[in-house]
Amino acid sequence: MDQVRAATLTSPRFAINHMAAPQLGLDAFFALARSLGITDVEIRNDIAGMPILDGMAPDTVRAAAERAGVSIITINALQRFNQWSSERAEEAIALADYARACGSKALILVPANDRTGRQAAERQASVREALTALKPILASRHLIGLVEPLGFEASSLRSKREAIEAIRAVDGEGVFKLTHDTFHHHLAGEPEIFPEATGLIHISGVTDPHLAVSEMRDAHRVLVDAGDRLDNVSQIAALAAGGYRGPVSFEPFAEELRRLDNPARQIGASMDFIKAQLGNHNN
Repeated sequence: MDQVRAATLTSPRFAINHMAAPQLGLDAFFALARSLGITDVEIRNDIAGMPILDGMAPDTVRAAAERAGVSIITINALQRFNQWSSERAEEAIALADYARACGSKALILVPANDRTGRQAAERQASVREALTALKPILASRHLIGLVEPLGFEASSLRSKREAIEAIRAVDGEGVFKLTHDTFHHHLAGEPEIFPEATGLIHISGVTDPHLAVSEMRDAHRVLVDAGDRLDNVSQIAALAAGGYRGPVSFEPFAEELRRLDNPARQIGASMDFIKAQLGNHNN
């Protein structure tokens, strides 16, 4: 095993999504990241009272990140990106402008998840239409579009292979990459992982032993620990073995995590667990 891969397996480049601690204001969230030795953060546009919903100017966000010494790697997210319309175009332009102004490097693209647009021909055409329209919007602002297939049965884009085929069909390899979400990868049941096309890994665990895979929802997503049923560690190890060298970002959603008195302790414990388990893959 080469030294770079070995180092990646034992010391992944952790990042943190604001959803891991949405109870914290922006400055406190950035401080949490730094307390964990993390300098890559993801901000969101769907947390009430936080940027971007509170109207905070993007230059204020940029200044806060610079003071804290963190880099904003994504804004999460342009929802229902594959239901393209004039309204969606306006939303995409506004969000891309905000991303560029606040210093974000990428924009997460999430498909519709309401049981619409799931027939193969419609599904594939819709993704291509959206990527074709998004390509100049993102490229002109030097942003990467991170397509995140959702593994839910209601999702209109579950397959990473299908996403890659759409990206290639619009000659979008220089603008679009995949988000490999370990939760959604497990739900989709897709065996392939596509490390060469991946720009970000989202991690979270599910520990409830009574849930069927089809019953797993965002509310069940906790920090990764020994009870994890999603096999996060093997997913991360396989992506690293395939050449992935990007961020591994915590994105749990469970309500119980919002009430933690010391989120740094629990997130730090999860980081330590993942690093220790990845070390076993290295032996």
